[in-house]
Amino acid sequence: MTKINPGESARARFAYELQRHRILAGLTQGQLGRRVGFSGSLVGAVENLKRTPSEDFAKRCDQAFGLEGDFEALYLEGWPPPPPVADHFRDFTFEERRATAIQTWDPLLVPGIFQTEPYARRIFCRAPDSTPEIVEERVAGRMQRKSILSQENPPLILSLMDEGVLRRPIGGKEVMRDQMLHLLEIAEHPRVTIQIVPFDAEAIPGLLAGFVIAEQRGTPYTVYVDSVPDGRTMTDRNAIASLTARYDAIRAEAFPQSLSLKVIKEAVDKWT
Repeated sequence: MTKINPGESARARFAYELQRHRILAGLTQGQLGRRVGFSGSLVGAVENLKRTPSEDFAKRCDQAFGLEGDFEALYLEGWPPPPPVADHFRDFTFEERRATAIQTWDPLLVPGIFQTEPYARRIFCRAPDSTPEIVEERVAGRMQRKSILSQENPPLILSLMDEGVLRRPIGGKEVMRDQMLHLLEIAEHPRVTIQIVPFDAEAIPGLLAGFVIAEQRGTPYTVYVDSVPDGRTMTDRNAIASLTARYDAIRAEAFPQSLSLKVIKEAVDKWT
């Protein structure tokens, strides 16, 4: 029996319970695999936290062990459904939740996971295809994404923002003031670093578009790039390497966090 600490995370609890029920049932990994319609090697990989189970796998385990939704509940705890976001962003929301580190570059707007509700609502209201129903759905999805910082083992978030983001009047003075105060509050989170790229920096590599890099244990593996009309998620290694180099070049032009927070505080005064 592989030693698993079920208290480590929701994913570890799933692996622990899977192994425990299998052994109590007197089944090998191969035998359980045949019962649920998957390979024994996949069962072993899930037990060793090397593979992510599917929701279908969890439901079939409930059936195999005669349980009433226990594994399905464990699955939803470890891999919650993505927020209601636009189709083109849905793939990246899965990656965002399993990443150990996220690096963002935003030349135009406050990054989505840091946005206040009024700020996000103003952005969505100005979209050409907006309706009240679409706006509220998108705002709800954006607010739900913010829960990433309260999940078990939240990722490190390294956020670069152009100084112009602090000065662009999205929604008016009150909305901007509250958004700047929210940035200062978020910056106190031990897993968050916010750095401002000043106006006079030649951050030319970042002027084309904003992007997000997701990492697993120090290795970038997925990127999301803003574009018109829709952004896209990419896993091509050459694209990831190019954007990682671009991110490093932009960060070299950024203020350190202490000075960046001072700039944000000055923006609060501007919008007061």
